[in-house]
Amino acid sequence: MKIGRRTFVAAGVTAAQGTAAAPHGRAADQSPPLIDDLPVLDYGRSFVCGTADFNNVRFWVESRTVLIDGAERHEFLQCGSCKSENTFAQQDLFHADNYDFLPILGDDEQWLIFRRRNRITPDYRTIKQEVWGPAVRKLKFGQKVRGLESFAAIRDATAAGTPLVSRTILSNDETGMTAVIEAPVKTINIEPHRKLYQVDTGPVALPDLSRRYEPAIDCLRLAFVAFNAPQFADFVIEQPTPVLEDGQERAQVFHFSRPISLPARNLLIALEDA
Repeated sequence: MKIGRRTFVAAGVTAAQGTAAAPHGRAADQSPPLIDDLPVLDYGRSFVCGTADFNNVRFWVESRTVLIDGAERHEFLQCGSCKSENTFAQQDLFHADNYDFLPILGDDEQWLIFRRRNRITPDYRTIKQEVWGPAVRKLKFGQKVRGLESFAAIRDATAAGTPLVSRTILSNDETGMTAVIEAPVKTINIEPHRKLYQVDTGPVALPDLSRRYEPAIDCLRLAFVAFNAPQFADFVIEQPTPVLEDGQERAQVFHFSRPISLPARNLLIALEDA
């Protein structure tokens, strides 16, 4: 799927401290305002719906990753997690051998599905085509958005209970690829006396920009992101992780582990009409 009208222009990415928001007060039926040439998702009201006769499932959109590779644009919608279930059964609605189930919708009706069990299994990541029939993207965008360019703006928006969205922009000079990771800010820490903030949110769909994947959706891993400055972001990635007891490995499970730090451009955005 090409992003089309909502294309993110790589050349338009600016440093977080210098980003300006589009004018406020646009009507809901007009094109949404852009920040860095990309509209801001309203995550409280954005969904992906299935159309299959066996299940018109609706997933909440939990994060969005836009991958830019030259003229190619890919948009991935990471949906909220649920538990494995016997859908529409008369009893025993949850699987006895239960697991976390998290889908990501990409281009051409491709789904990347994560199944996190209590042990390492080969079906942790699977890519499938049109699982619940053709997907319908029910996306809402902020109509009055503002980039928060100072600690005071971040502090005040946090204290006011204004919905916040984070953007982390990653680039790889060797491959020339760029990615924008956008997510609702679920947790933000404020230290007013030292004028410090720190975002901690996830999961998000973290792309590997070191090489090209086919299909492109295969580049994604689940991660949490944290940042407290505009120029870097730390990630903790879900991956096989040893369970240690008295210094000895007893088992391995999928867990968020082995933090990494990457150069990035970070921005916090207030959705003032939400």
